[in-house]
Amino acid sequence: MAQIDIEHAKKEFDKYLRDFDLGNPKILLKKVHTYGVVKAADYICTREELKPEDRDLALLIALLHDIGRFEQLKAYNSYDDNRFDHARFGVKLLFEEGKIKDFISCRDYDEVIRQAIALHSVYRLPEIQDPGVLLHCRIIRDADKLDNFRVKSVDSLEAHFDLPKETIQKETVSDNVLQAVRDHRCVRREERKTHLDMWISYMAFIFDLNFPSSFCFIQEHDYINRCIDRMDYSEKNTKDSMEEVRRICLDYVQKKAEG
Repeated sequence: MAQIDIEHAKKEFDKYLRDFDLGNPKILLKKVHTYGVVKAADYICTREELKPEDRDLALLIALLHDIGRFEQLKAYNSYDDNRFDHARFGVKLLFEEGKIKDFISCRDYDEVIRQAIALHSVYRLPEIQDPGVLLHCRIIRDADKLDNFRVKSVDSLEAHFDLPKETIQKETVSDNVLQAVRDHRCVRREERKTHLDMWISYMAFIFDLNFPSSFCFIQEHDYINRCIDRMDYSEKNTKDSMEEVRRICLDYVQKKAEG
């Protein structure tokens, strides 16, 4: 297999971003997120003691996983995949339009990269027979979720929701979303009725993590507490629900981090 030059790929990625308005906070957020996912993927590969070839491939996939987001934001200034499927567009851009050649000269890894990007944001992975494809699908899905925790813990809630924080923290939590957390499963998009449902759905990402190191990463950064504590929930029932979410998530992360 040919070597992957990740530094060359990063230069090409930054060159690609020159066509986009980095003054737009949503576009800048996605650039920062991309490099955060690269760091999270590196953390997973290091802690799981993966081969150097797999590490390099994982970092390349992380760099390219959201390449379709930038056109989505340029066209709609929205993250709504119902209007514009960013994963599907990323695959089209890289492989149908040939953009992948800018980032890596050999074609040996194309199928792994294609599938990992195509499947990085689906609710649940389909059955995958190829162990290499499965490994890299799991790495990118974990790394993406790990940096999404960082994003949700530090970035503007107003930029994410297009609503003032004061409005969101007055909302309630839907019973079905709370039940999903109790059942230790991710929340489907169509199950979410309020913005707080959406917020809880990010906490529920933990139920789809694949590696013990991913749970260690969550613990090291205290992301469950940091995300839940970002808002002062107005309704007593909502406060109680968020405390239940906190207890369930912290307990689950602790058990999984211990292997």
